[in-house]
Amino acid sequence: MLSTGLLTLALALSVARADIQAGVPYPAPAGFEEWTSPIVVPSPPTTGAADWAAAVAKAKKFVSGLTLLEKVNVTTGIGSNSRCLGNTGAITRLGFPGFCLHDSPLGVRLADLVSAFPAAINVASTWDPDLFYARGKAMGEEFRGKGINVALGPMTNLGRVAAGGRNWEGFGVDPYLSGIATAETVKGIQDVGVIACAKHFIANEQEHFRGGSLSEAYSSNLDDRTLHEVYAWPFANAVQAGVGSVMCSYNRINQTFACENSKLINGIMKTELNFQGFLVSDWAAMLDGVNSALAGTDMDMPGFRAYGQDPDLPDPSLSDNGFWGKFLVDAVNNGSVSTARLDDMVTRSFAAYFKLGQDKGYPKTNFDVTTPDDFRNGVLVNEHVNVQGNHKAVIREIGAASVVLLKNKGGLPLSTKKAGRIGIFGSDAGPHPAGPNGCINGQGDHGCNDGTLAQGWGSGTANFPYLIDPLAAITNFVAEQGDGNTVEAVLSEWDFGKVDAIGRYADTCLVFSNADSGEGYITVDGNQGDRNNLTLWNSGETLIKRAAGACDNTIVVLHTVGPVLVEDWIDHPNITAVVWAGLPGQETGNSLVDVLFGKVNPSGRLPFTVAKSRADYNADVVYSNPGNLQITYTEGLNIDYRHFDAANITPRFEFGFGLSYTDFKYSGLSARVSIPKREEPSTSAKTGHSTPAVVPPGGPADHWKSAVKVSFTIKNVGKVDGHEVPQVYLSYPASAGEPPKVLRGFARPLIKKGQSKTLTLELLKRDISIWDVVSQSWVVPKGRYTVAVGASSRDIRQSTTFTV
Repeated sequence: MLSTGLLTLALALSVARADIQAGVPYPAPAGFEEWTSPIVVPSPPTTGAADWAAAVAKAKKFVSGLTLLEKVNVTTGIGSNSRCLGNTGAITRLGFPGFCLHDSPLGVRLADLVSAFPAAINVASTWDPDLFYARGKAMGEEFRGKGINVALGPMTNLGRVAAGGRNWEGFGVDPYLSGIATAETVKGIQDVGVIACAKHFIANEQEHFRGGSLSEAYSSNLDDRTLHEVYAWPFANAVQAGVGSVMCSYNRINQTFACENSKLINGIMKTELNFQGFLVSDWAAMLDGVNSALAGTDMDMPGFRAYGQDPDLPDPSLSDNGFWGKFLVDAVNNGSVSTARLDDMVTRSFAAYFKLGQDKGYPKTNFDVTTPDDFRNGVLVNEHVNVQGNHKAVIREIGAASVVLLKNKGGLPLSTKKAGRIGIFGSDAGPHPAGPNGCINGQGDHGCNDGTLAQGWGSGTANFPYLIDPLAAITNFVAEQGDGNTVEAVLSEWDFGKVDAIGRYADTCLVFSNADSGEGYITVDGNQGDRNNLTLWNSGETLIKRAAGACDNTIVVLHTVGPVLVEDWIDHPNITAVVWAGLPGQETGNSLVDVLFGKVNPSGRLPFTVAKSRADYNADVVYSNPGNLQITYTEGLNIDYRHFDAANITPRFEFGFGLSYTDFKYSGLSARVSIPKREEPSTSAKTGHSTPAVVPPGGPADHWKSAVKVSFTIKNVGKVDGHEVPQVYLSYPASAGEPPKVLRGFARPLIKKGQSKTLTLELLKRDISIWDVVSQSWVVPKGRYTVAVGASSRDIRQSTTFTV
């Protein structure tokens, strides 16, 4: 018999299905006060599916020779005396040193002689799978060089709320774009032998009240279809790409904490997606040892307790480091957790270890986050291994490729032969007064906003080996050209006298402004992780208008973590160009110079929507918690641009928008349909019994096969070479209850002036399917589909239809 909670959920899903069949616009579930997450047990063991077979077999053999204490040691951390942010116990008699797990998604955190890569939001704005992969591979090389087994990234959450503090750590608002970027990043990291960790599973979309104690953690309430089609979508890409680990989040989902949510872990991650690696908790995200083990969590994140953690929880200085360690030994001995479940926890960890070849010549950990000194207690812990290689080249390339040209009325590109007197305004143009890593916040995680902004704050950061600020880069470039130009800067946002004086005589004015955010354990200028507003910091709007009032050729450069409101100044007649440069990493100034002076034709496209008003977004951060906070995803599938389309709201800059120094013309759109059949269960001639079709990692095999080939031609009809970013959007039959259109393909070809390129993009069967909540499977709705191709979600150049 179903419990009251499960019966409520079943009724909700039944109603949702009925509304979908009747063609009622999504989201269908409404008015259900109680959201619950069903229990799914037991936790399915890893099977060695697909290319995991050899690694799983090797892991099972290895684990069979371990003692109970040795097995538990692999699931549990050694506390705050470890070199990495997280280290498990070792198996000394077999020469296994333990797992080293370490942040961050944009580089090796809290270490020296490493690179600070562009943030994921910038990588997403390139819309280039090759650059997604190149950054992942370069970061993987640095993690490997430091002796780190598990790189805690990519960050795969979506920007459900525009002010979300960690949005910049992820790949934007769209599950399809995020999914491709996640998969390519995983491949890049793991192709050099480092285990990637996709995080945070799941619906972890704001910093306020994300977790830390039973009373504070909000519950993200969302229906089954939204969960599958939006928030789990990029995680499926990660699993299909072979990701070795996945991290569960702090928050609750439908009332159950993520790391003990068996529906999510056992039901979706380990059954539907057939994930073969290990599921690790975020720091202190496990709030019950036995329930987490039974729900499918395989490793209690080893290392420090979360900042602000409940003081009644176990002392972080203890080697058990939480709810496992000696407590897990007790649970196995008294039968609360089976030996088989423990064996699978450890097998999954070693399967990833063996699959990535870490048992053969893998570098030892050669740094220590707890001390900047070379030695600790007489032991050499910091060998200062330089792992940067030539990664500055790909960092600079991505930084330039990610610049989005939002407005251009003749202001760009600049020419040193005509630039004359150049005035530069705003602290965001210059260096941090105390150096690039000068923030003083007790964590070393960039918890301030002084000087140019090249990454946000929190655990998703890395130390800069150097930081080329825009003022330095522009000054050096202009000097090297020798065209007699001058550069004069005012780095104070409030020195209006100098702004006026320089602006009146300048031929070109560049105004820099930013908006910052980060993880909630650090508060910057009153912003507790999430941004308090969508305006520019340091009175950026006032500075922009003041400069534009004095200078009739004003170019605005924005370094922001996400969308900001620009209505107050965007239409000023003296503002001739606006660029969004995001968080480009250590080469920020050089990347910007490449675009401003025309060496690189801008091709970045927005991975989010810029609204005219904050009220135009249909979801927002919840800033107050009366207790037992419920955040219900009433928007369903209509996240970001999907909502703007469904509600017929005109944004300032739509998702996928970006200008170029050249122009492109589209023609010849066609769509060829060939939908692969689902693999059916096979029947044994001997027994007459059917054998279920094996689901490979990522979901059904047919799910990942081509279903529609979309072809079209693009011609560069402008005067300069450039990359175009064609985007393919799909509109489902009305009866499917989908948003007006969803992204289902993109590319970034280089097309020389006067030349044409014909492209063929493949839509997978997955891309034309919806999640059926009754059959609990992906289905292709019957009816007419529209395929549209264009330069943004609203700049549609051509469309065609096909029928299923």
